[in-house]
Amino acid sequence: MQNVTPLLEAASLSRHFGGLAAVDQVSVALYLGEVHAVIGTNGAGKSTLINMLSGELAASSGTIHLRGTAITGWSQARRARDGVGRSYQRTTIFLKFTLLENCRLAAQAALQKPWALWQAASACRQSLGRAWEALEAAGLHESAHRIAGAISHGQQRQLEIAMCLATHPAVLLLDEPLAGMGAEETERMLAMLERLRAAHAILLVEHDMDAVFRVADRITVMVNGRVIATDTPDNIRTSAAVKLAYLGESHEQKASHA
Repeated sequence: MQNVTPLLEAASLSRHFGGLAAVDQVSVALYLGEVHAVIGTNGAGKSTLINMLSGELAASSGTIHLRGTAITGWSQARRARDGVGRSYQRTTIFLKFTLLENCRLAAQAALQKPWALWQAASACRQSLGRAWEALEAAGLHESAHRIAGAISHGQQRQLEIAMCLATHPAVLLLDEPLAGMGAEETERMLAMLERLRAAHAILLVEHDMDAVFRVADRITVMVNGRVIATDTPDNIRTSAAVKLAYLGESHEQKASHA
């Protein structure tokens, strides 16, 4: 059953670049225990939406609430400290560091202790504890001491989410986490999302439609910066408007034979 109150909620969110409305009056609600996918063709406004929700990009209009508190004017750093975590389309990890060091640094950023001048940051038990928890949650604990640049692309994508988890977010904003993955890596990532959903509200921007329909509880479809549908996967799959605007005839035929 869906929770009554969303963890993160955006209402009538817009972002204009000159005369172009990259995101136009978009509303979305993220609930604990659910994966909410946002789909659309390139240029639909999906990444701009994530950038506004995370605080990386200011909204031109509209509101954002986290646990009922207005955060529209908050910085990205403040949102991250209060539980909004995100990953990027391009992997943003420290390739020369171990997986554990990557996660420890992420945890350390969220647990800043400027007064502890006598203690080496690498010796912070709390940061190390969070790093190990994050690697465990991402299924990477057995590779903790490997160099990040030496692991596979799929594992690097998992590591990026582990670094996000090390900050203890309640909301996860994931921007195309399956990009460039093979079938086996995709299965590992989807299994991780299934594990993470119970303790998080997850927004998933993704182009892999088979994966989206497998993992999402709710799907929002964007076209030219606007939402044309938000519904369950079954209803989105059969929506004539969505088929016409995005999924296309080929996916319709594939879905009917699934």
